[in-house]
Amino acid sequence: MAETQTNGNAQTYVGTRTIRPDGVDKVTGRARFGADFNLPGQLIGRVLRSPHPHARILRIDTSKAEALPGVKAVITRDDFADQSSEFIPAGEMMMNYKDVVRNVMAREKALYEGHAVAAVAATSGAIARRALKLIDVQYEILPHVIDVVEAMRPDAPLLHDDLFTVGVEPKPDKPSNVAKRVEITLGDVEAGFTKADVIVEREFRTAPVHQGYIEPHAALATVSEDGSTELWCTTQGHFIVRAHCARLLGLDISKVRVTATEIGGGFGGKTVVYLEPLAIALSRKAKRPVKMVMSREEVFKASGPTSGATVRVKMGATKDGKFVAGFAELKYQAGAFQGSPVQPGVMCAYAPYDIENVKVIGYDVVSNRPKVAAYRAPGAPISEFAVESVVDEIAKKLGLDPIELRMMNAAREGTKAAYGPKFGPIGLEETLNSIKKTEHWNTPLRKWQGRGVASGFWFNIGGETCASLTIMAIVEAAKQIKADLCARAAKLWEAKPEQVEFSGGHVRPLGALAEKAKPMSIADFAKIAGKTGGPIGGYGRINAQGAGPSLGTHLVDLEVDPETGRVTILRYTVAQDAGRALHPAYVEGQFQGGAVQGIGWALNEEYIYGADGKLQNAGFLDYRMPVASDVPMIDAILVEVANPKHPYGVRGVGETPIVPPLGAIANAMENATGIRFTELPMSPPKVLKALKERGATAG
Repeated sequence: MAETQTNGNAQTYVGTRTIRPDGVDKVTGRARFGADFNLPGQLIGRVLRSPHPHARILRIDTSKAEALPGVKAVITRDDFADQSSEFIPAGEMMMNYKDVVRNVMAREKALYEGHAVAAVAATSGAIARRALKLIDVQYEILPHVIDVVEAMRPDAPLLHDDLFTVGVEPKPDKPSNVAKRVEITLGDVEAGFTKADVIVEREFRTAPVHQGYIEPHAALATVSEDGSTELWCTTQGHFIVRAHCARLLGLDISKVRVTATEIGGGFGGKTVVYLEPLAIALSRKAKRPVKMVMSREEVFKASGPTSGATVRVKMGATKDGKFVAGFAELKYQAGAFQGSPVQPGVMCAYAPYDIENVKVIGYDVVSNRPKVAAYRAPGAPISEFAVESVVDEIAKKLGLDPIELRMMNAAREGTKAAYGPKFGPIGLEETLNSIKKTEHWNTPLRKWQGRGVASGFWFNIGGETCASLTIMAIVEAAKQIKADLCARAAKLWEAKPEQVEFSGGHVRPLGALAEKAKPMSIADFAKIAGKTGGPIGGYGRINAQGAGPSLGTHLVDLEVDPETGRVTILRYTVAQDAGRALHPAYVEGQFQGGAVQGIGWALNEEYIYGADGKLQNAGFLDYRMPVASDVPMIDAILVEVANPKHPYGVRGVGETPIVPPLGAIANAMENATGIRFTELPMSPPKVLKALKERGATAG
């Protein structure tokens, strides 16, 4: 238990609701976000973006822009060295530097509307915009492909002539838009289906959705004559930015210093680079600081949403409700470059359940869209939306309570997941029980109202970290400090080790020794450190491979307006296994935030493309995200099944909450209307059309 000393009283931090330390700065406006940083003499950078979804770049003439008074630098593909094909882990996904350099600045071709083609730095934003119009780019317009299924066809327009499908035998001798095929298998799925009394098979479609962070991308860079580079940017990982920029620009990484500003949302979408290498390249060329900020339209057109997908699911169960087989085929859009989250989607699809026979196949498919980026449990909401919809349908066919059916098949300690591991202690059963005990679950509904439940899974990952510290502490290093302090106190008091303990932020004498010695605080030891053995410090290293999987269950009530097709969320409850909630209020906030994003994904959010391959709703007016009036207060139930591989039993909690909402809302829609919606979002026009086709309108 972490302890500290405040005003003479012991206070336990772990598990308490301490006041958020950054709250005052944010509500008073003192917090400085990416666009708030400025440097003397800075220039303003702007990006020229392709108006075409797919076009070969024949020539770029920047001479007129460079001659415009006030323009100090212009960069194109020629300012970035080509990169070899090299895949490296990037969080839960993979990235290839050959693709990254082409996404930052188009090289041979522009592969989506909004793809960066050139950039300028000028003394004002107006001059920079004028300069962009003076850049002459000659394009050879090529056929484009937007839909994932169409992109997989042999006769589809080809984005990359050197992309050959990985994971198929024999190795293809022709390039295609299918970058990779992945498969996981457990048991014999065909044999499993022969044991089934009921089989449900359906196909589902989801649209790409953006992370929707309120703060757009921003970067401020300054490069000195000796190559020393400073960069301020809005990012979720400043070390990632440093590594990418150094690699793409041939910089000595030891001379690159990246400062992460306050961040106005990220959700995985700010783990990649867009403006940062451009700002550095412009600053290096102009020999002045350069500031760049994306417009909202640029955010939508040029930064990564998550995948849209087509998913086919087939599940079999016995008449008493035991799942005996599960099959799924996932086709995920990667955008212009390979690297969709299809692998995690494959891993998570059936992970909440104990099924002996599972087979999941996934395809990573490129198309003329912006390259996808991570979005909160990347890949999992899509595949589990499909699976949870089918699970609910099986419950109805068998006449079983949907929670009881999930409970009967729930993964538990010892369950072997189809993607490999055997689970340790996990809390899915506890979340299902918690939901079933709520007043919410037992409240009656009216006509046109529906209730849905769904479960979700995320495997969680850990990273590498180390800490060397002097007072105070990270867990392992703090243990060393405590042991050191107790040893010093034993010598100081001429006592045995067992007569000394550390508690309440003090080293305390025990037993009879307490009559002769007084407890000493860490501050007391710091004052005499030189006389008791020198500086007090601890060192801890950890490769955090003990990240525990997290499971949750969501319950939602909604109401459908039969005259307009509009869906109103009436009530929402989240139950999730947090392992141990270090800060319950923060954990509840993660539960609630994930649920709200899932509501948007299920009901309204989508990228809408015209036949010309151009995005038609690149702004918050037409890209419909939930606002406060769209959602109720979301109840959060903290389930705590300790993760044995963490010193406090903690599990990651930020990813799982976005996984169940899509399925839960789809199941509630079926409960309210009798219609199984298989395409997201379930927006008013789609709902109204389905109601009219079914004859289920207000009249």
